[in-house]
Amino acid sequence: MSDHDRNGDVRQHKPLRADAQRNEDRLLRAAAAAFAREGAGASVKDIAREAGVGVGTLYRRFPSKELLIEATYRHEVQHLCEAAHELAASLPPADALRTWMERFIDFMAAKHGMADTLRVVLSDDGERLETRANLAAAVDHLLAAGTNQGAARPHVEAHDVLMTLGGISFMADTEQQPDLAAKLINLLLHGILTN
Repeated sequence: MSDHDRNGDVRQHKPLRADAQRNEDRLLRAAAAAFAREGAGASVKDIAREAGVGVGTLYRRFPSKELLIEATYRHEVQHLCEAAHELAASLPPADALRTWMERFIDFMAAKHGMADTLRVVLSDDGERLETRANLAAAVDHLLAAGTNQGAARPHVEAHDVLMTLGGISFMADTEQQPDLAAKLINLLLHGILTN
């Protein structure tokens, strides 16, 4: 991940106080939901209100909407990667996979809403490849947990699962059918799970 903002200045990544970290987490969750619903044109004031903070708090942390979009994207990727380990440890393999896939579809909806801005702020191909590799590692962890417990077929490739989920996300968005993604996830799981 780049430590540079759009002007080439290195941004400082100082640890935040606990209350400031909670505010940032709420802002990024609210931003992801807003960008998924409304795209990059989502109101910064509405995001701040949904997060329960003042707009000044948002602007102190993210001086531009582009920086907010970039941080939201990175936060969502990190959250997805961490969720794979948490879900594998706390749920049966089929439930862990389904829950992670549903979260991935939500992530793709938010990413779609931020797409134009992300093309500008994430111009580094290396970062995109690293993100894809991290997401594949998360899927691989879930698949391995399923295989180890006899619940998932061996030799299912994480990259194939991600590509299929990307297609599911695209179809659900194109067809504008809220329940389509869940139906297609069920079909995908049918191909992965042993029972």
